[in-house]
Amino acid sequence: MIGLAAMLAAPAGAAEVAEAFRQANARYEARDFAGAAGAYEDILKSGTASAQLYYNLGNAYFKQGDVGRAVLNYLRAQRLDPRDEDIRHNLEFARQFARVKMEGVELNPISSFFASLVGPVRLNLLAWTSSALFALFCAMLAIRYGLGFRGGWVRLGVVAALVLATAAAGLTTYKYRTEYLTRRVVVVADESPVYNGPTANADVEFQGAPGLVAEVLGESGAYLNVLFENKRRGWVRRDLVAEV
Repeated sequence: MIGLAAMLAAPAGAAEVAEAFRQANARYEARDFAGAAGAYEDILKSGTASAQLYYNLGNAYFKQGDVGRAVLNYLRAQRLDPRDEDIRHNLEFARQFARVKMEGVELNPISSFFASLVGPVRLNLLAWTSSALFALFCAMLAIRYGLGFRGGWVRLGVVAALVLATAAAGLTTYKYRTEYLTRRVVVVADESPVYNGPTANADVEFQGAPGLVAEVLGESGAYLNVLFENKRRGWVRRDLVAEV
């Protein structure tokens, strides 16, 4: 559980939010996990959201055995605070409880490597770092070609600044694309058949399970075309999943 302190920084209605958060925490401590989850959800409906709130909500759902909604809220918390070790640990722990282990194609090691690099870093920090390195590259160009300094250290500085700026820009783009442009959903229903077409009359490819995460590729009516992390894809009813 994360305590009340961070919630006190909420803008309008801070006192009401703080009191609601205190009551939700009290329900959690009293092991009324369903009541705590409902109280946290009510705070979210009021327009207040934070990593701490999503984290506590994930804990409440996990204590009820609702792995899908626990994973969903840990992912939402991690998006807001990617460096929090408690969030990361609980997310990894909860995902171990998915009843169905995705079999088939292994995860892309290159994507996993880049994800491990940018995962703990906030997007705005990556963006500022990219901007600073690009400014450094421009400064080195000005020193070399504007001021006429031709020493080896200047040439090395230009190359190094270019390489670093390009790498930082690439990582920034990767994080923005994977965490903000890409729609991700989590299976939250106990039974979630994955079809080979956007209709209940299509063949069932496999059964999903609470806690599985997928990327949304498209949609048709009541169905979403999704790609799971092991690259298996299919169509799932949108009411059986929740968007991160």
